[in-house]
Amino acid sequence: MNIPPLQGVTVISLEQAIAAPFATRQLAELGARVIKVERPGSGDFARHYDRTVHGLSSHFVWVNRSKESLTLNLKTSAGQKILEQLISRADVFVHNLAPGAVDRLGFSADRLRKAYPGLIVCQISGYGNTGPYRDKKAYDLLVQAETGVLSITGTEETPSKAGIPVADIAAGMYAFTGILSGIIGRLRTGAGATINVSLFEALAEWMGYPLYYTKYGGSPPPRTGASHAAIAPYGPFPTGDGKQILFAIQNEREWRRFCEAVLQRPELAEDPRFTDNDHRVRNRHSLHETIRQAFRELTLEEVARRLDDAQIANAHMRTVQEFAEHPQLRALNRWRAVETEAGPIDVLLPPLTVQDMTAPVGPVPALGEHTEAILRELGYETGDLESLRQDGVI
Repeated sequence: MNIPPLQGVTVISLEQAIAAPFATRQLAELGARVIKVERPGSGDFARHYDRTVHGLSSHFVWVNRSKESLTLNLKTSAGQKILEQLISRADVFVHNLAPGAVDRLGFSADRLRKAYPGLIVCQISGYGNTGPYRDKKAYDLLVQAETGVLSITGTEETPSKAGIPVADIAAGMYAFTGILSGIIGRLRTGAGATINVSLFEALAEWMGYPLYYTKYGGSPPPRTGASHAAIAPYGPFPTGDGKQILFAIQNEREWRRFCEAVLQRPELAEDPRFTDNDHRVRNRHSLHETIRQAFRELTLEEVARRLDDAQIANAHMRTVQEFAEHPQLRALNRWRAVETEAGPIDVLLPPLTVQDMTAPVGPVPALGEHTEAILRELGYETGDLESLRQDGVI
């Protein structure tokens, strides 16, 4: 088994909610040691979002496995001293507290980079470090609203949010890749880096296609539910057994094959309403009704077989439960059991697969589980630890 590529890298993270924890979990599962700093008593507030995973939060167990949890009251001088000691030994410092909060504690990127020139500092914010929105609260759904995601998602009648926290995930992944680039850069130059990522800017990048479509086309792509706004047919259709299948026509060759082999109505390929994608989009309603009529007499498996035989991309419209039981997840051996304070749970392996390397997927830490061990590494003894507890530092 190969050594994980980030083995020997230490990450200190003042993190909460999703974006920063998601980024640091990726680092942990490439072998980095991630020390998560939390408030004594309550910890990361994402611990309390819900209680669906044996009494634990589904959000928290998703993004915080494979880490160590250290409690520190950073409003105390003793807590700040400990954080300084940790950062002095670290390779990476990550935080996503409110704008200016870390600077007020005395841990600004400028100061840390001067004190520790090889340190990589990654700051995750809602809207960036300047501008009129700098100090606004920025939860995932709020950023979806500000970036226009809600305006193009949903049905024709109802704007909708994405079902997963796309702004958090986008920011977390850009933070992850930014930190990796900082590590690579330091190998070449010896110098660290200061990396800034915001939820707003990350999701703005993901809005690229509808942004340019609107800016230069004069109107936004319409909301079309689960169908594609600019391609037809491309979306879900009911089958005769009460299920739904989603398929996509990408070019005119596929359209002809679809008419011949799937609908078994080759004359539709020449129908003036459907001769090319532009006409099919304009006549979407009549096109969809034609397809629905053909599928009423077929089961999902029959439609899927015809689509597969015609080499037309298709997918089952699965529920989340059906996804959890997906045969491809089983075939790829994606599930692993990890420990939590509430007992073992099954988790998905990280999507990055490195040949001959087993991802070091570890337990979900209880609040402050590693506090004593980490402080002993820094030279604190039993009496010191007791004093820190009595003073509310840990």
